[in-house]
Amino acid sequence: MAAQDSRAPAGARTRWGKAVRAIALAAVVGLTVGTVAGCSGSGERADGGRAKPPSASASQPADVAPGGDSPAFPSSLTDQHLDWGRCRAHAGSPAPGSDWQCATLKAPLDYAEPTGPTIDLALIRAKAWGEQGKRIGSLLFNFGGPGVSGLDLLPALAPEYAKLRERYDLVGFDPRGVSASRGLRCRSDKETQAAESLDLTPDTKAEETAYLRDAVAFGKGCGKQAGALLAHVSTTEAARDMDLMRQALGDKKLHYMGVSYGTELGGIYAQLFPGKVGRLTLDAVVDPSVGRVGQAENQARGFQRALDNYFRSRGKDPQEGAREIAALLKKLDAKPLPTPSGRELNEALATTGIAVTLYSETSWTALTRGLRDAERGDGTTLLALADAYNKRDASGRYDTTSHSQRAISCLDDKARPTMRETKERLAKFREMSPVFGPYMGWDTGVWCHDWPVPGQWDDPDVSAPGAAPILVVGNTGDPATLYEGARRMADELGKGVGIELTWKGEGHGAYGSGSACVDSAVDAYLLEGRIPRDGKVCS
Repeated sequence: MAAQDSRAPAGARTRWGKAVRAIALAAVVGLTVGTVAGCSGSGERADGGRAKPPSASASQPADVAPGGDSPAFPSSLTDQHLDWGRCRAHAGSPAPGSDWQCATLKAPLDYAEPTGPTIDLALIRAKAWGEQGKRIGSLLFNFGGPGVSGLDLLPALAPEYAKLRERYDLVGFDPRGVSASRGLRCRSDKETQAAESLDLTPDTKAEETAYLRDAVAFGKGCGKQAGALLAHVSTTEAARDMDLMRQALGDKKLHYMGVSYGTELGGIYAQLFPGKVGRLTLDAVVDPSVGRVGQAENQARGFQRALDNYFRSRGKDPQEGAREIAALLKKLDAKPLPTPSGRELNEALATTGIAVTLYSETSWTALTRGLRDAERGDGTTLLALADAYNKRDASGRYDTTSHSQRAISCLDDKARPTMRETKERLAKFREMSPVFGPYMGWDTGVWCHDWPVPGQWDDPDVSAPGAAPILVVGNTGDPATLYEGARRMADELGKGVGIELTWKGEGHGAYGSGSACVDSAVDAYLLEGRIPRDGKVCS
């Protein structure tokens, strides 16, 4: 599920990757002192085949002139020198410490016209601090979304990667259309807050009409603000941007850690540039074998699975617990709870608040408190959790990650289900999850409704024959990216390319989540090039 404009629709790609754990924990800390992320696939397959690259030159490495009639890339792009300097505050985020440097990379706005207009992409790095001569190169990160800012998150999460920094420069970036890289804003904060009152599981024709009208208005706002950029924020273009980054960073191969949606981005990079694959780790894996509707179904199962595990840990029957939460949400649909802030906790915001706690087992205590308080008529805890996830501050300002997320997702995905198709699937979604299924089912028909630009593929092609081995890490208790997707990613990357590592744990993402087995396997792969046995299990 993915928060979008402080609502809680489902079926969009995983917004925060592993970092959402910190958001939930920060919310809990704030409470003691004083939607919902998910992943969409890329649309349903029409014929079981693979989508073609969106432009004639899309499958060519950026440092090799495309063949045929495609224009060659100018040296001004392929021979760029990054001018690293002091990082500045941006988009409401403070500047990182002096340990960090920032730079700007130029990329073609349209890779089919590499000599045409360009877009500036923001990068950040912390240089390796290990012994001289042992540096491997740069390790590029993408933490998910689509739409998450690497400039914001990498410095915040860097302590988790201290061991990797011994031999790598840690490098983050804002993908095109995100934050410091011409980030999109499709509506105002006032409009965002107004959208909180929408019923995301419409019960009447009027509520359904309002939901669709809001989706159209959001798309029009994106089109008006972004202009030509809206058609050039795809994951394929972001993958091509990463190869320009590789060249500008001076690396012969790309070393990369992708989390959540970042796994899809990494898989597409491998498909486009198999000969440039260095050491790639994909953690909390997006299933590349299903389309957007299939991904929503995966998430209905995944979030329900995590919720069931939560109830079992409390000694409660999962079915009984799910029925109680579904009943609570039904009450909130009819009559939202007031809070001291003057805002109300409605069904959608409550679902976001519940779901965000499932990203980490350490957040389950917050779920217990939120549910208890809501049953007593107090919506403060769940609303605070939803606001923390949506990055709404005390003054009512909202983060724009969800704006970028939707624009990228809808450019990638061809799927545009009709309302009739959407309604026909609702019973199946409810069966999968009485708590999260209704939102995910409705969202499949609204997320890209009447979007200003068409989608590019039916599902992402991640086949990468000839690439170096890629480490694919799956977590059995992952709510947002169903565990089974890791095996499917490994299989689609190709025999000998996709190497699966399993963690029998809870939460979204495995590396840095408390498993010494996982951390040591990933570190050995990235730092020493040691490849674990395919199918290795950490318990």
